Amino acid sequence: MNKVVVGLSGGVDSSVAAAILHHQGYQVEGLTLWLMKGKGQCCSEGMVDAARICEQLGIPHHIVDSRDVFQANIVDYLVAGYSDGITPLPCSQCNKAVKFGPMLQYARSNLGIDKIATGHYARISYNAETDRYQLRRAVDLNKDQTYFLYDLSQELLAGSVFPLGEKHKTETRQIAAEFGLKTADKPESMDLCLVESNGSMRAFLDKYIAPKKGDIVDRSGKVLGQHDGIHHYTIGQRKGLGIAAAEPLYVIGLDAVNNRVIVGDRNCADQTECTVGRVNWVSIAPPSAPIRAQVQIRYRSPAVPVTVIPLWGDGQDAHPTRVKLVFDEPQFSITPGQAAVWYDGDILLGGGIIER
Repeated sequence: MNKVVVGLSGGVDSSVAAAILHHQGYQVEGLTLWLMKGKGQCCSEGMVDAARICEQLGIPHHIVDSRDVFQANIVDYLVAGYSDGITPLPCSQCNKAVKFGPMLQYARSNLGIDKIATGHYARISYNAETDRYQLRRAVDLNKDQTYFLYDLSQELLAGSVFPLGEKHKTETRQIAAEFGLKTADKPESMDLCLVESNGSMRAFLDKYIAPKKGDIVDRSGKVLGQHDGIHHYTIGQRKGLGIAAAEPLYVIGLDAVNNRVIVGDRNCADQTECTVGRVNWVSIAPPSAPIRAQVQIRYRSPAVPVTVIPLWGDGQDAHPTRVKLVFDEPQFSITPGQAAVWYDGDILLGGGIIER
Protein backbone atom coordinates (compact mmCIF):
# COMPACT_ATOMS: atom_id res chain seq x y z
CA MET A 1 0.00 0.00 0.00
CA ASN A 2 2.96 2.36 0.46
CA LYS A 3 4.57 1.73 -2.92
CA VAL A 4 4.29 4.27 -5.73
CA VAL A 5 5.80 4.81 -9.16
CA VAL A 6 6.57 8.45 -9.93
CA GLY A 7 6.62 9.64 -13.51
CA LEU A 8 9.84 11.66 -13.82
CA SER A 9 10.32 14.06 -16.72
CA GLY A 10 13.55 15.52 -15.36
CA GLY A 11 11.85 18.77 -14.34
CA VAL A 12 11.59 20.30 -10.91
CA ASP A 13 7.89 19.47 -10.40
CA SER A 14 8.15 15.72 -10.88
CA SER A 15 11.42 15.70 -8.93
CA VAL A 16 9.74 17.33 -5.93
CA ALA A 17 6.77 14.97 -6.20
CA ALA A 18 9.18 12.02 -5.89
CA ALA A 19 11.10 13.65 -3.03
CA ILE A 20 7.92 14.43 -1.06
CA LEU A 21 6.62 10.87 -1.31
CA HIS A 22 10.05 9.42 -0.50
CA HIS A 23 10.26 11.70 2.56
CA GLN A 24 6.78 10.58 3.64
CA GLY A 25 7.99 6.98 3.77
CA TYR A 26 6.68 5.65 0.47
CA GLN A 27 8.71 3.09 -1.42
CA VAL A 28 9.24 5.17 -4.54
CA GLU A 29 10.39 4.01 -7.95
CA GLY A 30 11.04 6.45 -10.79
CA LEU A 31 9.72 5.95 -14.30
CA THR A 32 10.70 8.00 -17.34
CA LEU A 33 9.05 7.63 -20.73
CA TRP A 34 11.28 7.97 -23.80
CA LEU A 35 8.84 9.78 -26.04
CA MET A 36 10.50 11.45 -28.99
CA LYS A 37 12.54 10.05 -31.79
CA GLY A 38 15.68 12.05 -32.47
CA LYS A 39 16.95 14.80 -30.24
CA GLY A 40 14.48 16.44 -27.88
CA GLN A 41 14.90 18.26 -24.59
CA CYS A 42 12.32 16.15 -22.78
CA CYS A 43 13.92 12.90 -23.85
CA SER A 44 17.65 13.57 -23.79
CA GLU A 45 18.43 16.11 -21.09
CA GLY A 46 15.25 15.09 -19.26
CA MET A 47 16.17 11.42 -18.96
CA VAL A 48 19.62 12.32 -17.64
CA ASP A 49 18.18 14.67 -15.01
CA ALA A 50 15.56 12.08 -14.00
CA ALA A 51 18.30 9.49 -13.53
CA ARG A 52 20.27 11.92 -11.37
CA ILE A 53 17.25 12.56 -9.15
CA CYS A 54 16.71 8.83 -8.66
CA GLU A 55 20.37 8.38 -7.81
CA GLN A 56 20.18 11.26 -5.36
CA LEU A 57 17.08 9.84 -3.64
CA GLY A 58 18.43 6.30 -3.74
CA ILE A 59 15.46 4.87 -5.65
CA PRO A 60 15.24 2.61 -8.72
CA HIS A 61 14.85 4.26 -12.13
CA HIS A 62 13.06 2.68 -15.06
CA ILE A 63 13.07 3.97 -18.64
CA VAL A 64 10.32 2.79 -20.98
CA ASP A 65 10.69 3.20 -24.73
CA SER A 66 7.37 4.83 -25.68
CA ARG A 67 8.50 6.40 -28.95
CA ASP A 68 6.19 4.36 -31.17
CA VAL A 69 3.22 5.06 -28.88
CA PHE A 70 4.04 8.79 -28.91
CA GLN A 71 4.45 8.80 -32.69
CA ALA A 72 1.07 7.15 -33.27
CA ASN A 73 -0.94 9.00 -30.63
CA ILE A 74 0.63 12.46 -30.74
CA VAL A 75 2.74 13.11 -33.84
CA ASP A 76 0.39 11.39 -36.30
CA TYR A 77 -2.62 12.84 -34.45
CA LEU A 78 -1.25 16.38 -34.77
CA VAL A 79 -0.28 16.04 -38.40
CA ALA A 80 -3.69 14.63 -39.36
CA GLY A 81 -5.51 17.35 -37.44
CA TYR A 82 -3.57 20.27 -38.89
CA SER A 83 -3.94 18.78 -42.37
CA ASP A 84 -7.73 18.75 -41.87
CA GLY A 85 -7.84 22.40 -40.80
CA ILE A 86 -8.17 21.93 -37.04
CA THR A 87 -5.79 22.82 -34.20
CA PRO A 88 -5.37 19.69 -32.07
CA LEU A 89 -4.56 19.81 -28.37
CA PRO A 90 -1.82 17.20 -27.85
CA CYS A 91 -1.38 17.42 -24.06
CA SER A 92 -4.71 15.92 -22.96
CA GLN A 93 -4.34 13.17 -25.57
CA CYS A 94 -0.80 12.52 -24.37
CA ASN A 95 -1.76 12.37 -20.72
CA LYS A 96 -4.34 9.64 -21.22
CA ALA A 97 -2.99 7.58 -24.12
CA VAL A 98 0.77 7.95 -23.68
CA LYS A 99 1.46 8.76 -20.04
CA PHE A 100 -1.09 7.82 -17.35
CA GLY A 101 -2.56 4.71 -18.99
CA PRO A 102 0.74 3.09 -20.03
CA MET A 103 2.51 4.15 -16.81
CA LEU A 104 -0.16 2.60 -14.60
CA GLN A 105 -0.17 -0.56 -16.73
CA TYR A 106 3.65 -0.81 -16.52
CA ALA A 107 3.59 -0.23 -12.77
CA ARG A 108 1.04 -2.97 -12.22
CA SER A 109 2.33 -5.52 -14.71
CA ASN A 110 6.08 -5.10 -14.31
CA LEU A 111 6.55 -3.77 -10.79
CA GLY A 112 3.49 -5.00 -8.90
CA ILE A 113 2.63 -1.43 -7.85
CA ASP A 114 -0.91 -0.04 -8.05
CA LYS A 115 -0.25 3.69 -7.73
CA ILE A 116 1.45 6.26 -9.92
CA ALA A 117 2.28 9.87 -9.09
CA THR A 118 3.17 12.86 -11.23
CA GLY A 119 4.14 16.48 -10.72
CA HIS A 120 0.87 17.85 -12.09
CA TYR A 121 -0.81 20.68 -10.23
CA ALA A 122 -4.21 19.11 -9.57
CA ARG A 123 -6.09 17.38 -6.76
CA ILE A 124 -8.11 14.16 -6.50
CA SER A 125 -10.86 13.49 -3.98
CA TYR A 126 -13.40 10.70 -3.56
CA ASN A 127 -17.15 11.24 -3.23
CA ALA A 128 -18.61 8.30 -1.28
CA GLU A 129 -22.20 9.30 -2.10
CA THR A 130 -21.66 9.07 -5.85
CA ASP A 131 -18.86 6.49 -5.67
CA ARG A 132 -16.75 8.58 -8.03
CA TYR A 133 -13.31 10.09 -7.88
CA GLN A 134 -13.35 13.84 -8.42
CA LEU A 135 -10.71 15.87 -10.22
CA ARG A 136 -10.28 19.27 -8.59
CA ARG A 137 -8.32 22.39 -9.41
CA ALA A 138 -4.96 22.88 -7.73
CA VAL A 139 -4.57 25.32 -4.85
CA ASP A 140 -2.23 27.35 -7.08
CA LEU A 141 -4.70 28.48 -9.73
CA ASN A 142 -1.92 30.00 -11.82
CA LYS A 143 -0.40 26.53 -12.21
CA ASP A 144 -3.61 24.49 -12.28
CA GLN A 145 -3.34 21.75 -14.95
CA THR A 146 -6.72 20.06 -14.67
CA TYR A 147 -7.63 21.42 -18.12
CA PHE A 148 -5.14 18.94 -19.59
CA LEU A 149 -6.34 16.06 -17.40
CA TYR A 150 -10.06 16.09 -18.25
CA ASP A 151 -9.80 12.85 -20.28
CA LEU A 152 -8.58 10.68 -17.38
CA SER A 153 -10.90 7.79 -16.55
CA GLN A 154 -12.15 6.83 -13.09
CA GLU A 155 -9.66 3.94 -13.08
CA LEU A 156 -6.75 6.27 -13.82
CA LEU A 157 -7.86 8.79 -11.18
CA ALA A 158 -8.17 5.98 -8.63
CA GLY A 159 -4.59 4.93 -9.36
CA SER A 160 -3.04 8.41 -9.42
CA VAL A 161 -1.50 10.72 -6.83
CA PHE A 162 -0.74 14.42 -7.24
CA PRO A 163 1.60 15.47 -4.41
CA LEU A 164 1.78 19.08 -5.64
CA GLY A 165 -1.96 19.71 -5.72
CA GLU A 166 -1.89 21.54 -2.39
CA LYS A 167 1.34 23.41 -3.17
CA HIS A 168 2.14 26.71 -4.82
CA LYS A 169 4.93 26.83 -7.36
CA THR A 170 7.03 28.95 -5.00
CA GLU A 171 6.68 26.22 -2.37
CA THR A 172 7.76 23.60 -4.90
CA ARG A 173 10.95 25.51 -5.66
CA GLN A 174 11.56 25.99 -1.94
CA ILE A 175 11.11 22.26 -1.24
CA ALA A 176 13.48 21.42 -4.10
CA ALA A 177 16.10 23.70 -2.56
CA GLU A 178 15.56 22.26 0.92
CA PHE A 179 16.08 18.73 -0.39
CA GLY A 180 19.06 19.92 -2.41
CA LEU A 181 17.60 18.45 -5.60
CA LYS A 182 19.74 18.78 -8.70
CA THR A 183 16.73 20.18 -10.59
CA ALA A 184 15.98 22.90 -8.02
CA ASP A 185 17.09 25.74 -10.30
CA LYS A 186 16.16 24.13 -13.61
CA PRO A 187 14.22 26.59 -15.81
CA GLU A 188 10.53 26.03 -16.42
CA SER A 189 9.56 24.27 -19.61
CA MET A 190 7.58 26.99 -21.39
CA ASP A 191 6.32 25.22 -24.49
CA LEU A 192 5.15 21.94 -25.95
CA CYS A 193 7.86 19.30 -26.06
CA LEU A 194 7.52 19.12 -29.84
CA VAL A 195 7.95 22.87 -30.14
CA GLU A 196 11.00 22.86 -27.85
CA SER A 197 12.67 20.10 -29.84
CA ASN A 198 11.85 21.57 -33.28
CA GLY A 199 12.13 25.29 -32.57
CA SER A 200 8.51 26.09 -33.42
CA MET A 201 5.23 24.36 -34.23
CA ARG A 202 5.61 25.59 -37.81
CA ALA A 203 9.01 23.92 -38.11
CA PHE A 204 7.61 20.67 -36.68
CA LEU A 205 4.63 20.64 -39.06
CA ASP A 206 6.77 21.52 -42.08
CA LYS A 207 8.67 18.26 -41.52
CA TYR A 208 5.46 16.32 -42.19
CA ILE A 209 3.15 18.52 -44.29
CA ALA A 210 4.27 19.81 -47.68
CA PRO A 211 3.56 23.49 -48.57
CA LYS A 212 0.38 23.95 -50.56
CA LYS A 213 -0.49 27.41 -51.79
CA GLY A 214 -4.07 28.58 -51.60
CA ASP A 215 -6.30 31.62 -51.20
CA ILE A 216 -7.04 33.79 -48.20
CA VAL A 217 -10.65 34.90 -48.63
CA ASP A 218 -13.29 36.89 -46.79
CA ARG A 219 -16.71 35.50 -45.87
CA SER A 220 -18.08 36.29 -49.32
CA GLY A 221 -15.28 34.37 -51.02
CA LYS A 222 -13.37 37.43 -52.24
CA VAL A 223 -9.66 36.65 -52.55
CA LEU A 224 -7.56 38.93 -50.32
CA GLY A 225 -4.21 37.16 -50.41
CA GLN A 226 -2.34 33.88 -50.60
CA HIS A 227 -1.12 31.33 -48.06
CA ASP A 228 1.38 28.47 -48.26
CA GLY A 229 -0.56 25.92 -46.22
CA ILE A 230 -3.61 25.99 -43.96
CA HIS A 231 -1.61 24.14 -41.29
CA HIS A 232 0.21 27.42 -40.63
CA TYR A 233 -3.00 29.07 -39.39
CA THR A 234 -5.42 28.73 -36.50
CA ILE A 235 -8.82 30.19 -35.61
CA GLY A 236 -8.52 33.64 -34.05
CA GLN A 237 -5.08 34.34 -35.52
CA ARG A 238 -4.52 38.00 -36.44
CA LYS A 239 -0.78 38.38 -37.02
CA GLY A 240 1.12 36.97 -39.94
CA LEU A 241 -1.74 37.02 -42.45
CA GLY A 242 0.21 39.12 -44.91
CA ILE A 243 -2.79 41.12 -46.11
CA ALA A 244 -3.65 44.79 -45.75
CA ALA A 245 -7.09 45.89 -44.60
CA ALA A 246 -8.83 48.94 -43.16
CA GLU A 247 -9.50 47.08 -39.91
CA PRO A 248 -7.83 44.10 -38.21
CA LEU A 249 -8.76 40.76 -39.72
CA TYR A 250 -8.80 37.41 -37.94
CA VAL A 251 -8.84 33.84 -39.14
CA ILE A 252 -12.44 32.68 -38.70
CA GLY A 253 -12.34 29.44 -40.69
CA LEU A 254 -10.04 26.89 -42.31
CA ASP A 255 -11.47 25.18 -45.40
CA ALA A 256 -9.35 22.08 -45.91
CA VAL A 257 -11.42 20.80 -48.84
CA ASN A 258 -10.82 23.96 -50.90
CA ASN A 259 -7.49 24.84 -49.25
CA ARG A 260 -8.71 28.25 -48.16
CA VAL A 261 -8.10 30.43 -45.12
CA ILE A 262 -11.22 32.47 -44.30
CA VAL A 263 -10.85 35.81 -42.52
CA GLY A 264 -13.22 38.36 -41.03
CA ASP A 265 -13.42 41.19 -38.52
CA ARG A 266 -13.43 40.77 -34.73
CA ASN A 267 -17.18 40.24 -34.52
CA CYS A 268 -17.00 37.36 -36.98
CA ALA A 269 -14.71 35.52 -34.58
CA ASP A 270 -17.27 35.63 -31.74
CA GLN A 271 -19.62 32.68 -31.27
CA THR A 272 -22.47 32.01 -28.84
CA GLU A 273 -22.34 28.20 -28.94
CA CYS A 274 -20.39 25.19 -30.14
CA THR A 275 -20.58 21.42 -30.15
CA VAL A 276 -18.09 19.26 -28.28
CA GLY A 277 -17.34 15.61 -29.04
CA ARG A 278 -15.39 12.77 -27.41
CA VAL A 279 -16.79 13.91 -24.07
CA ASN A 280 -15.45 12.37 -20.87
CA TRP A 281 -17.58 12.85 -17.77
CA VAL A 282 -15.11 12.98 -14.91
CA SER A 283 -16.40 13.89 -11.47
CA ILE A 284 -20.09 13.28 -12.15
CA ALA A 285 -22.10 10.65 -13.98
CA PRO A 286 -23.33 11.67 -17.45
CA PRO A 287 -26.35 13.95 -16.89
CA SER A 288 -29.71 13.33 -18.49
CA ALA A 289 -30.60 17.02 -18.72
CA PRO A 290 -28.79 20.34 -19.32
CA ILE A 291 -26.57 21.56 -16.51
CA ARG A 292 -25.05 24.91 -15.62
CA ALA A 293 -21.28 25.17 -15.32
CA GLN A 294 -18.23 27.33 -16.00
CA VAL A 295 -16.20 26.39 -19.07
CA GLN A 296 -12.67 26.98 -20.32
CA ILE A 297 -12.18 26.80 -24.08
CA ARG A 298 -8.40 27.36 -23.84
CA TYR A 299 -5.87 26.62 -21.14
CA ARG A 300 -5.26 30.25 -20.22
CA SER A 301 -8.79 31.54 -20.84
CA PRO A 302 -11.01 32.36 -17.86
CA ALA A 303 -13.86 30.00 -16.99
CA VAL A 304 -17.13 31.55 -18.21
CA PRO A 305 -20.79 30.68 -17.48
CA VAL A 306 -22.29 28.13 -19.84
CA THR A 307 -25.20 25.75 -20.27
CA VAL A 308 -24.04 22.22 -21.11
CA ILE A 309 -26.68 20.37 -23.14
CA PRO A 310 -26.22 16.59 -23.63
CA LEU A 311 -26.67 15.44 -27.22
CA TRP A 312 -28.01 11.91 -27.37
CA GLY A 313 -27.09 9.43 -30.05
CA ASP A 314 -29.29 6.78 -31.61
CA GLY A 315 -30.25 5.21 -28.28
CA GLN A 316 -31.55 7.03 -25.22
CA ASP A 317 -29.73 4.58 -22.98
CA ALA A 318 -26.29 5.51 -24.34
CA HIS A 319 -24.14 7.97 -22.46
CA PRO A 320 -23.97 11.38 -24.19
CA THR A 321 -20.51 11.60 -25.75
CA ARG A 322 -21.34 14.93 -27.41
CA VAL A 323 -22.70 18.11 -25.89
CA LYS A 324 -23.70 21.58 -27.04
CA LEU A 325 -22.27 24.49 -25.11
CA VAL A 326 -24.39 27.65 -25.01
CA PHE A 327 -22.42 30.58 -23.59
CA ASP A 328 -24.00 33.37 -21.58
CA GLU A 329 -21.81 35.80 -23.54
CA PRO A 330 -20.26 35.34 -27.03
CA GLN A 331 -16.76 33.86 -26.92
CA PHE A 332 -13.82 34.80 -29.14
CA SER A 333 -11.87 32.31 -31.19
CA ILE A 334 -13.57 29.00 -30.42
CA THR A 335 -11.09 26.65 -32.05
CA PRO A 336 -11.96 23.19 -33.39
CA GLY A 337 -9.55 20.59 -32.06
CA GLN A 338 -8.97 22.34 -28.75
CA ALA A 339 -10.53 21.16 -25.49
CA ALA A 340 -13.58 22.62 -23.78
CA VAL A 341 -13.55 21.73 -20.07
CA TRP A 342 -16.37 22.59 -17.69
CA TYR A 343 -16.32 22.97 -13.92
CA ASP A 344 -18.52 23.43 -10.90
CA GLY A 345 -16.31 25.67 -8.80
CA ASP A 346 -13.04 23.78 -8.43
CA ILE A 347 -14.53 20.39 -9.46
CA LEU A 348 -13.92 19.36 -13.06
CA LEU A 349 -17.21 17.92 -14.30
CA GLY A 350 -16.23 16.91 -17.83
CA GLY A 351 -14.62 17.91 -21.06
CA GLY A 352 -14.18 17.09 -24.71
CA ILE A 353 -12.87 18.23 -28.07
CA ILE A 354 -14.44 21.23 -29.80
CA GLU A 355 -15.90 20.22 -33.17
CA ARG A 356 -16.43 22.36 -36.22
